[in-house]
Amino acid sequence: MAKKNRIKNTFLEELKRVPIVLVACEKSGISRNSVYRWRKEDEDFAKSMDEALSEGEALVNDMSESQLLTLIKEKKWQAISFWLRHRNPRFRDKFEVTSKVEDSGELTPSQIKVVHNALQLAKILPLNNKEKYDKQNNSTKPSGSDDQRQENTNSDN
Repeated sequence: MAKKNRIKNTFLEELKRVPIVLVACEKSGISRNSVYRWRKEDEDFAKSMDEALSEGEALVNDMSESQLLTLIKEKKWQAISFWLRHRNPRFRDKFEVTSKVEDSGELTPSQIKVVHNALQLAKILPLNNKEKYDKQNNSTKPSGSDDQRQENTNSDN
């Protein structure tokens, strides 16, 4: 039992250095199957493994940010652009949605779908909300082919 615990601890230490299970397994001399069996059977090991992964990921993040800052200091445009797009809201990618609003002032079901998709892309609405959206809009969808004609017109553009 002491040998098994020593191997587990060695694996967890390797995982903290490089948060890749396969690499930690190779450096510890154990199989991935053993690790995932231990994880399944031992709640404490699973918790320790999650903590080691988090610590390892934090280490890699710190090293990556350090390298990124070095590249920025060297005036590498890609690094500068990456930093600004991910750290400054003024430089983030933007989506613009335009649509014709009919005289009634209400959006058609196809226009609602476009707005919904845009909100999902902007991460304002969750992506897995599609089924709920479809149920709501199918129950209020008017009969007739106006909606289909509108979608065909939009897809031609």
